[in-house]
Amino acid sequence: MTAGSIIDAKIERLARGGLPRVLDLFAGCGGLSLGFKAAGFEIAAAVEFDPDAAASHGANFHPGDERHAVARDITAITPEKFAAALELGPPGSAIDVLVGGPPCQAFARVGRSKLREVREHPEAFRFDPRAQLYIKYLEYVDAFKPLALLMENVPDALNHGGQNIAEETREVLEENGYIARYTLLNASFYGVPQMRERMILIAWRKELTDMVSFPQPSHFMELPPGYTGSRQVALKLLKGGDLNKKAPGYVEPPEPSSSLPAAITAQDALADLPKITKHLEGKLRRGARRFDELEKYPKAKLNAYAQLMRQWPGFENVQGVSDHVIRYLPRDWKLFSRLNPGDQYPQAHAHAVKMFEEALARLKAETGAVPRKGTKAWEALHASIVPPYDVGKFPNKWRKMEPDLPARTLMAHLGKDSYSHIHYDSAQARTISVREAARLQSFPDGFIFSGTMNPAFRQIGNAVPPLLAKAVATEMMSTLRSSLARRNDVIFRSAEAV
Repeated sequence: MTAGSIIDAKIERLARGGLPRVLDLFAGCGGLSLGFKAAGFEIAAAVEFDPDAAASHGANFHPGDERHAVARDITAITPEKFAAALELGPPGSAIDVLVGGPPCQAFARVGRSKLREVREHPEAFRFDPRAQLYIKYLEYVDAFKPLALLMENVPDALNHGGQNIAEETREVLEENGYIARYTLLNASFYGVPQMRERMILIAWRKELTDMVSFPQPSHFMELPPGYTGSRQVALKLLKGGDLNKKAPGYVEPPEPSSSLPAAITAQDALADLPKITKHLEGKLRRGARRFDELEKYPKAKLNAYAQLMRQWPGFENVQGVSDHVIRYLPRDWKLFSRLNPGDQYPQAHAHAVKMFEEALARLKAETGAVPRKGTKAWEALHASIVPPYDVGKFPNKWRKMEPDLPARTLMAHLGKDSYSHIHYDSAQARTISVREAARLQSFPDGFIFSGTMNPAFRQIGNAVPPLLAKAVATEMMSTLRSSLARRNDVIFRSAEAV
């Protein structure tokens, strides 16, 4: 079949009522997949390199079919071999929508001229690690011939070392039969209890439509300076000249109206979950945290967000959660209780120094003496209370969440530490649990994370928030349906004319 006939056959299938089939590349545990599934798409398959994340994706979207839980390296498996392994049929006919986003580092310094050579001369970059993931992404686009695609990435994709990756991607796609546009969307505007900014690029086959639209916000908040500032940094390259000439594919983000419901807060997202205080009672030990102990939901009046997290269609959960586990951080539990909402590391360090001084005062009151500064006893007491990090470096490495605001961006390094998201409840004096991180990303309570605590944190931190994905997917479904309706109307009118 020719490329044109393949595209026509896909359009015809959808026009007859078939569900649009999604292939998720760089899928992680499935944030994008979950959003698209909720919007009415069928999740046909996914490619994911990390074994734990691949196992999570398989467990949630293809339970019982181990083929979908296998980790695969996109640089080592061709589209044809991938399609054969999952019995999808010929790649060109297997899927309708391709979603995902190669890690931004893969694009660095590849350059516009090289991107344009990828289709004709892929061998030129076989040994260039900077380009491999991007080349493979385009290879899968070329092989699977999606009617539509979504690429997501960090805002810096608009200014990555002076390179506008999104614009260069748009140019390549439009040379190959697509219309593409991109923008920046903040998750808090779409019902996610987190201020997470993402670059979103949407492309459509020109046979379907010549318009690209982005979802209107459903919630309102005023982003703090750090987020508006980072957006301006990302846009700096675009703003350096005539925007329409410099970045014709960029679309200004839809702005939320103050008349919309307020953004979902951290307290909205977490308040109905069981409280965790075992660590304060000496009942928590160092070691791997497994998800083998069910914490039953407490009786509580549920807000709309909590209800959604428990009752998400296909991922319902009525009993409780088994991944409500936290890190073992005994030095800092008392310090966490002292912090005020919004405090970051400099404030935490100051609180710790005061706590150390209080400890010295108590020791003097009890024994009549204190160790001299610089002695081993002084150093040991100091180390048991005061964190060792320089207050001038990475001040936002620590942060106590504000209960009345969405959380700040969850990062992949949740897999190493959770200090960036200290629970707002001082009585619990801890960092967030795995399930709380999932709630802040808008993963429902019935969603399964494979592996132990650290891999689960990493999967969550790397994910696209499902509610943001659902908003984009819903907009894409609307575009698809209206395009198919227009096409059918044209066919009907043509038949009438005959």
